[in-house]
Amino acid sequence: MHKHGPRASRICAELAHTFLFVALALPLVAQAQLSDVEQRIVAAITSRSPAALEFLEKTVRINSGTLNVDGVREVGALYRAELESLGFTTRWSDMPPGMHRAGHLIATRSSTNPGAPRLLLLGHMDTVFEKNSPVPTWERRGDRVRGQGVSDMKGGNTVMLEALRGLAAVGALGNAAMTVLLTGDEERTGSPLERAREDLVAAAKESDAALSFESAGARGQAVTTRRSAGGWTLTVKAKPGHSGGVFSSSSGYGAVFEGARILNAFREQLIEPNLTFNPGVAVGGTEVDYSDLTASGNAFGKTNVIAKDFIVRGDLRYLTPEQGEKARAKMREIVAASLPGTTSRIEFRETYPPMPATPGGEKLLRLLSQSSVDAGFGPAVAMDPAMRAAGDVQFAAPHTVGIDGLGARGSRAHTDDEDLEIASIERNAIRSAIFIHRLIASPRSQ
Repeated sequence: MHKHGPRASRICAELAHTFLFVALALPLVAQAQLSDVEQRIVAAITSRSPAALEFLEKTVRINSGTLNVDGVREVGALYRAELESLGFTTRWSDMPPGMHRAGHLIATRSSTNPGAPRLLLLGHMDTVFEKNSPVPTWERRGDRVRGQGVSDMKGGNTVMLEALRGLAAVGALGNAAMTVLLTGDEERTGSPLERAREDLVAAAKESDAALSFESAGARGQAVTTRRSAGGWTLTVKAKPGHSGGVFSSSSGYGAVFEGARILNAFREQLIEPNLTFNPGVAVGGTEVDYSDLTASGNAFGKTNVIAKDFIVRGDLRYLTPEQGEKARAKMREIVAASLPGTTSRIEFRETYPPMPATPGGEKLLRLLSQSSVDAGFGPAVAMDPAMRAAGDVQFAAPHTVGIDGLGARGSRAHTDDEDLEIASIERNAIRSAIFIHRLIASPRSQ
């Protein structure tokens, strides 16, 4: 499990890399239009739009559900060839066999300039559609495409590659040290988590900024904050007995009443912006069991018997480490105030750390917005974190500044109707390429 203290996370995110504060402090008015080089970048990306769509189709037609290890590797081979053609050195990071995951593709490119910024570009090769999914792999619908992972996130990977090609066309790739990391298990992260995200965390620690190409939301949106993803387990034990004695000092209140008290107290005392703590499943009775493997449980009980056991599995999401610590403390306090005849405990787990708002993230957004405006696409705005699920960029957030949502624009991700706006590939590749070009134009602080 990825662990970090609130203060340490804040310091890492703000102080680990300072070049952005210098580079982005320059007046944006100085970049009020595209330079000659940037116009050439636009032309290069535009000329490749048909080829970009063909490449996207090739990747989408390969099923790469997380558990389809061979499929993920096959898609990875396509990305690997593209990155190597751009001068990247690539390697495949295998996961232990017991994890049943394909591993990650890592591509690096050094810079001849020792003061060049170090950028980490993130994507993922797997999708939620497993090998036997009935969803068509590719179905053209006018100016949109429906398919498995077409927006989440093979479209985003294509945007990334086209942006890099645009930079390469004008000889700008050598101005930055870059690492491209495409994970093979973003949709169902392998366990142990420390091993599954070891490569990403290591790359983030060596980078000045992390740029993630997950699908964009509404046109112009980007992501500078994400809430954590994790959960909690509530276990309640009580004295069994005849129902006629319930509420008495000798028999107590039973496990179900105690569990209901706790859940209602959570609702009454914890609700605040950007914090959610959804109880997804509850099982109570005289005898109960629950399996994490199947996400299902069984219960036995009679109406004339006081319930002995109650189990709840819940989801917990928060925006900052401080908010998470406060919520957990309050939840523990509520659980400890047990009704007579009951004992309870709550356990927490965090899978994705939060990505809170930072000055560095806001400055990245401003630079992206100006790049977008100058390209004629309008400003970029921050997406409400409550409307965004977790993503790999959050593992980078404690170690460097980051931004997400740079990928293609789609809708209904993770459903049978997941689709992609074709024009967004070219549009967002141009936006991202200009953004990266301007980001790497200023040297790192030494």
